[in-house]
Order: sequence, then structure tokens, then C-alpha cells
Amino acid sequence: MRQIAFREALREAMNEEMRRDERVFLMGEEVAEYNGAYKVSQGMLAEFGPKRIIDTPISELGFTGIAVGAAQNGLLPIVEFMTWNFAVLALDQILNTASKMQAMSGGQIGCPIVLRGANGSAGQLGAQHSTAFESMYANIPGIKVVSVSNGYDAKGLLKQAIRYEKDPIIFMESEVMYGEKCEVPEEEYYIEIGKADIKRAGTDVTIVSFNKMMKVALGAAAELEKEGISAEVIDLRTIRPLDVKTILESVKKTNRLVIVEEQWPFASVSTEITYNIQKDGFDYLDAPIRRITSADAPMHYAPTLVDAYLPSIANTVKLVKEVMYMKK
Repeated sequence: MRQIAFREALREAMNEEMRRDERVFLMGEEVAEYNGAYKVSQGMLAEFGPKRIIDTPISELGFTGIAVGAAQNGLLPIVEFMTWNFAVLALDQILNTASKMQAMSGGQIGCPIVLRGANGSAGQLGAQHSTAFESMYANIPGIKVVSVSNGYDAKGLLKQAIRYEKDPIIFMESEVMYGEKCEVPEEEYYIEIGKADIKRAGTDVTIVSFNKMMKVALGAAAELEKEGISAEVIDLRTIRPLDVKTILESVKKTNRLVIVEEQWPFASVSTEITYNIQKDGFDYLDAPIRRITSADAPMHYAPTLVDAYLPSIANTVKLVKEVMYMKK
């Protein structure tokens, strides 16, 4: 194992797959000459040239359409969005073309495309640059949604998405994690899409999260341990397909479930998890399923409002104690 930055893990995944298969190419705003807005694609232009590392105009709808067409004609495009907030402009291509092409063509035309970039809030960026989109895209049949919390998972899942997946992949990262260090093996590896991962074993309560909210979940588990509460922490990694089985097996052991996510509360990922667990695991629950989400409002610029908007370790600890029926 070696320590590399989150952005390097993503870069290694793309480099390895591009060296393996000349059909793979990367396109997006500033991915070539500028080495990527977050330096994820640093050095790739020098190795692969301008025909495979392609700078695009500031037109998400346009360059996503080009990538969708390329995928339908046998190429394997990777599209980098500077942020998923900007990708809303390309929703027509994602929803009405990429996700539906297999169904509309009777399986004759696939669309193996990876759409990746920063998702969710990244501090004081204002309401228009701070939305988490997992639940929105997970509502679309025909695509898969991956949302990663660390470099190890990011590399393995991105390689899997590029090499083996035939469906469009929505691959969501976090702007605030690109510089974080992570342990990544020297040898090549892939991680199956659709499998959650137990990041911390426990016996008293299950905490489920994904993307950068995993820091909140793991931080809460560490605080709870000081008070003798053993929390099992599950990283979803994939939002669609959703690994309900792993969550259910954990709940059978702990009998309590708390979900932490950076989504607005209405029709969120936690809503879907709650429905499935109460449907299949109602008899195992010793308390109602609880969740902590972002506030049901746009996220404003002021740092005090940012703190009030996002889930926190303290609020997660408080919620766990509630499902444990502990005195305040």
C-alpha cells in the first residue's frame, strides 16, 4: 500500500484504463491545457495527446451530447464536469438520451459513458454551487450512481465503471476531498458497483452514509465509542443500485438505524433506505429509523448558515442517543 491524494487515485484509474484501451478518452472544461480545474487530469495531455484529452467550450449540454454520441458509436468517453451543479445544463442528454437508449433501441445501442466531477457543497460557494445531486440522478432508470468517500474506493469503482459497465455511470466526488491522502495498493484492482462497505463494525446502532458525510458518520461513531456505544458505519458507495442487503444484515444485528446524508430531505436517499428497511426488517427494529439531512433550503454563503445547513457530528451523536433511548 502507498499513500496518494484522492485526485491522484482518480487520475491513476483513468490513466490505467486509457493505456489499456485506446477507445477511452477524457473531455471537459480545462481538463487538458490547465491540467483540470482540480488537477485531477494533471499530465494526461502530455501522455495521451489532444485527441484523447479534450478541452471543451463552456457548454455542458453540447459536450455531453458529443460524448453520448461517441459512446453510442463504440467509444468509451469520460466526461468531467467542473461541478455537478453545472451538469444540470446537460440533464436533457443524460435523462432523455443516455439513460433511455438501451430501452429505446431494444438493447441494440448502448451508452457506456462515465460522467464524473465534484458534487455537493464545498464551503462558502453560495446556493448555486452547493447542491448534492445523488437522489436526483438515482431517480432515473437506466443509469448507475456512484458517490465515493475515499481514494481507494474511488479508484476501484472508477476503473470498474470505465472498463466493465455498459450503462451510463454518474460518478460523484467531493471538491473538498481532492487533496486528502489515502491508502491505495500498487497492484491493479476493481470494486464491484452496487456493493456497500462496512467501514467500522459495531453492535449497538447502524449509521449509513456516503461521500463526504462519511466523515460525519465516522466522527460520530468515534464520539459514541467514548460513551460505550458501538456504532457500525456503512458507506453506501453506490446509490443506484442500492445495497439494501448489507444495511438490512447490519440492522438485524444492531436493531437501530440512523442515516446521514448531504441531501435535501424530501425524496432523498435516506427516504428510499427507510422504506426498504421498514419493509423487510420491521421486526428487527427496536426504534424508529432516524435520519439527518441538509436543511430543506438553499445553502447560503454565510459560514454560520453553512454550519446550520449541513449535518454535523454533534447532531448525529444526539440522534443516535435518541434511538438508543438514552436520557439527554
